[in-house]
Amino acid sequence: MDRTEALEERVAHLLRAVDDLSDMVAAQRKELDRLNQLVGLLVEREAERETMAGEAPAANVPPPHW
Repeated sequence: MDRTEALEERVAHLLRAVDDLSDMVAAQRKELDRLNQLVGLLVEREAERETMAGEAPAANVPPPHW
């Protein structure tokens, strides 16, 4: 195999590796977007719970007749 063929083979392998890595990064970006959306929903739910906590009696406070 001459030098040109060896270089072409290396370039082909590198291009394949770059394409594979690009696909991985795209999949991770999609997963990060999904997880960020879920975290946002959880933050909203927790904020709603905190506002509702002031309206309901605390669970560990004894009733007034004790």
